[in-house]
Amino acid sequence: MVRLGFNYLFMSLLAIFFLFPLIFMLVSSIKDSENQVMKDMSTLYAFVPRGELGLQNYQDVFDGLNFGRLMFNSVFIVGLMVVGGLIINSLMAYALARLRFRGRGLLLGVIVALIIIPFQAVAVPLLLLVNRLPWFGGATTWLDSYHVQIIPFIADAFSIFLFYQFFINIPKDLEEAALVDGAGLLRIFLNVVVPLSRPVFATVAILQFLTHWGDFLWPLMVTRGEEYRPLTVGMQQYFGLDPKIWGDIMAFGAMITVPVLIVFLLFQKWFVQSVASTGIKG
Repeated sequence: MVRLGFNYLFMSLLAIFFLFPLIFMLVSSIKDSENQVMKDMSTLYAFVPRGELGLQNYQDVFDGLNFGRLMFNSVFIVGLMVVGGLIINSLMAYALARLRFRGRGLLLGVIVALIIIPFQAVAVPLLLLVNRLPWFGGATTWLDSYHVQIIPFIADAFSIFLFYQFFINIPKDLEEAALVDGAGLLRIFLNVVVPLSRPVFATVAILQFLTHWGDFLWPLMVTRGEEYRPLTVGMQQYFGLDPKIWGDIMAFGAMITVPVLIVFLLFQKWFVQSVASTGIKG
């Protein structure tokens, strides 16, 4: 009993520790006085809502930037990337898990090897490649567009590996029964495998959303203005100001963070279930 109480106490303290940055950001974002924000920043009062409180910092963000456009860009880019990734990566993983063909083991090994290669290692070659690729309408480059931020990242090695690990643990009996009844591979995948794989679909969706919602380097390299830039790149304008307006920065950061929390809360049930069922740790 004492050990259980100690565990709950430790986990509660750990949760509070990780919540500190979020609380700091949210509290600072509702302090209308910039002097108050600066004064409290280096003290424990940074976690206490005091002084002039309101939503002026949020209003300043909407007035100072085309926030609606930046938010649309982020949602549009990440949404298409996640949906496209779920389709492409799951089909690829299912083929690796169920089909037997020459080179399957080598292909699986290459996919696992690609997981350890950081994006920074291929960013410049990828930039040179997309700069010369044609597009519809006579365009001779992909730069400064939506598709340059979406298409290169739909296929993801780690997502394929997660799907593969889940699919190989699904009993083949159900698929074989459907095959005997005359169902094709695509119909078996859609009607049998996908309904059983909701946890891993939710896991991949969350991980892809978290990964690409915070993308900064690639959108900064391939876009030139607000028309196609996501929120993370738009936020850099505040760090170019002197002096920096920390209340507005905290408000901007809060509006970027809230969608991430909402997505996780909506899918956390299947996320935890997938982690438990596939044995993925850490």
